[in-house]
Amino acid sequence: MTAHKQGAVLNALTTSFVKRLRDRDESAWFELWEVFGPVLRAQLAKWGKGRIGVETVRDLTQETLAALSDSIERYDPSRGARFSTWLLSIAKHALGDEMDRRMALKRGGGRKATEFDERFMSKAATVEADDAYEANVFRAKVYASIRKVEQESEFVTFQVYRMRVFDGMAGREVAEHLGVSEPTVSRYLQKVRVQIKRRLSETIATYSFTDEEVAEADRAGLSGEDQMFDEALADIYHTQSRLVLEDQRAASQSY
Repeated sequence: MTAHKQGAVLNALTTSFVKRLRDRDESAWFELWEVFGPVLRAQLAKWGKGRIGVETVRDLTQETLAALSDSIERYDPSRGARFSTWLLSIAKHALGDEMDRRMALKRGGGRKATEFDERFMSKAATVEADDAYEANVFRAKVYASIRKVEQESEFVTFQVYRMRVFDGMAGREVAEHLGVSEPTVSRYLQKVRVQIKRRLSETIATYSFTDEEVAEADRAGLSGEDQMFDEALADIYHTQSRLVLEDQRAASQSY
C-alpha cells in the first residue's frame, strides 16, 4: 500500500500515532497498554474460560500490543476494517498460539516459539467482534479522554465536573463542598465539558480506521445537548471504571 493511499484512508491524528509506534516511541506503546489493556485482558479471559491465569492474560495482552506496534504501518484498513477488530484479531492469534504451545507440551513435544505471521492483517482472518467487545473498546476511548482532561485541568475545576456529573451532586452542594460560588461551578462545568468534547474527538480520531468508528460517539449520545452529553458520558465513565477496577484487582491478586 502506498503512502498516498494510506494517507487518504487514515486521518492525520491516526497517522501521527502510527508514526510514533513505528519510531518505537515507548509512550505510544504505553498509551495503548493503558487505554486498551483492560479491554483486551477482559476479552482474553473470556475466551480462556478459566484455562489461562491472570499472568498469562497479561503476557498475551503484551504480545498483542507488541505485534500491533510492529505491523501497524503496514496495515491496510481496506483489507481489514475497524481498529477494534484488528486488535481482536491479533489477540485471538496470540491466544491460539498459546493454546497450540500448551497442547504440544502435553504431547511431549517442545513446540518452538513462533513469530506472528501477520495472518491477522488479512480480512479473511478477521474474527467476529461481538457488541460487548465493541462497546468496551469505545468506552475505553471515552474513558481515556476523560482521564486526559483530568490530568490537564486544575484540581478544583475538574472536581466540579466530577461531582456534578459523575457523582450526581447538585450545583449548590458542589459549591459548598469546594468553597466556590454557584456561578463558578457553572463556569467550571462548562469549561471541562468543552475540554472533554475536544479530547474525545481527538481520541476517537486517533484510534479509528473507519467512518463507522468515528460515528460511534453520535450513536452513544455524545453529540447532543449538554444534559444528554453529561448523562451519556457519566454512564460510560461508570461502566468503564468498573472494568478498569476489576482489571486492577485481578492484577493485584496475581502478585
